[in-house]
Amino acid sequence: MSLFDHLGISVDDLPRSIAQFDPVMQALGCTRQDADNGVSWYKGEEELILFPAREAGSGPHRTGRVGWQHLAFAVDSRTEVDRLHAIAVDAGWTAVREPKLYPRFNDRYYASFIEDDNGIRLEFMYNPPRDSAAG
Repeated sequence: MSLFDHLGISVDDLPRSIAQFDPVMQALGCTRQDADNGVSWYKGEEELILFPAREAGSGPHRTGRVGWQHLAFAVDSRTEVDRLHAIAVDAGWTAVREPKLYPRFNDRYYASFIEDDNGIRLEFMYNPPRDSAAG
């Protein structure tokens, strides 16, 4: 059983957010499903859903305040971190931290951080077991 079933995120401008999220979620291997009042991407039983904010103009969210911090996507290689980071930046995300090693976590942890117009922050990370750090 997965740790999470779904994650819902409220955004200020749904069409703009779809344009930013869709290339990233598709690159992660997710399937998109549009609905009357939102859009979702799913992979297996896990789902990420975007909803329009109930209060227009109430964003952006500020990382570090109470609430959302970031969502990390574990991927299979440093190359995949780099690829996803480039796709996100091309889709209009802001690079918060370029892909790099994070030795403060461990000597294998390679990641990048991006943020959309709503202040939603994602991480792409590769953290292989100690015995398979090549890649």
